[in-house]
Amino acid sequence: MSHNFHKDISGCGLAGIINKDGKRISGSSISKSLCLMNDRGNGLGAGYAAYGIYPEYKELYAFHIMYDEPACQRDTEEYLKKNYRIEKKEPMPTAPVESITISPMIWRYFVKPLSEKAERDAADLRDDDFVVRTVMKINSEIGGAYVFSSGKNMGAFKGVGMPGEIARFFRIEEYEGYIWTGHTRFPTNTPGWWGGAHPFTLLDWSIVHNGEISSYGINKRYLEMYGYKLTLLTDTEVVTYLFDLLVRKHGLDVLTACTALASPFWKNIDDLQEDEKNAMTALRMVYASALMNGPFSILFGHSKGLVGFNDRIKLRPLVAATKGKTVYMASEESAIREICPSPEKIWAPRAGEPVIAELEG
Repeated sequence: MSHNFHKDISGCGLAGIINKDGKRISGSSISKSLCLMNDRGNGLGAGYAAYGIYPEYKELYAFHIMYDEPACQRDTEEYLKKNYRIEKKEPMPTAPVESITISPMIWRYFVKPLSEKAERDAADLRDDDFVVRTVMKINSEIGGAYVFSSGKNMGAFKGVGMPGEIARFFRIEEYEGYIWTGHTRFPTNTPGWWGGAHPFTLLDWSIVHNGEISSYGINKRYLEMYGYKLTLLTDTEVVTYLFDLLVRKHGLDVLTACTALASPFWKNIDDLQEDEKNAMTALRMVYASALMNGPFSILFGHSKGLVGFNDRIKLRPLVAATKGKTVYMASEESAIREICPSPEKIWAPRAGEPVIAELEG
């Protein structure tokens, strides 16, 4: 008797780890977890984000920048020198990988905005706002240059390849962080290129995503009203900027931001108690253009925690587990058990209900 087994992988694989006590671990763990889900990707993108990896430069912004050619680098560095004190710059440490034959020039810079910036205007921008402006300017105005990481004491590492190949290329095992996220990509309606791989970052926000943001058009127009420039040819970019807008700019807590982005259906809001109903109605109305539709599961990292959440119908998989001070999240239970064989608790979060893990203290 023969059996035909068909696995609905639903594209893309996610993995995340946070040690709530701040203990740093090698990137080899997240790579091992992600590589178990190779069948969720097709080699057109993979990447990692890590927090706590630059303790000696923790007060400086760490820019990771891709260049297509030396001229792009000259133009970018000329702009940076006018506006930042560059504490250190160097080519990103990489290792040869046989399957990666073409890659951009990749450099990293540890910088601090100058007190009198050449680009500062009457708005008197705070440092974080000025860094956001810098990222938008370089990515939209300097052809062939792309800032793919800009936070403090954190960094993103991504490119075209399978998870193991990208991990070896960036020598991920040499870094130690207290939060790690990883992604293997199976692009369906956006191009596979180095800049389009996940994670997508801005300041210390990082996003890895499985699925499709079908509300991309309205989300993009909404963000452009606040000065964000979306240039990376992928729907996932809106998620990063929406978190930056709602949490950093508007001051919402993470739970409220997640509720605004994946809010309940009106029929479910109608069944709530009056006070909660009124609050949820106001949230949906104020942030109607920020609501994300479509099938998705998302891991959202920031310097103080890790968040995982699904769309309102749970059309993409997400599993979470805990053991001691460590929280794991992934697309598959097997990816968690690969690095944590005996978790104390393991569960599949309900649709639209975020798993929020924060650093202690």
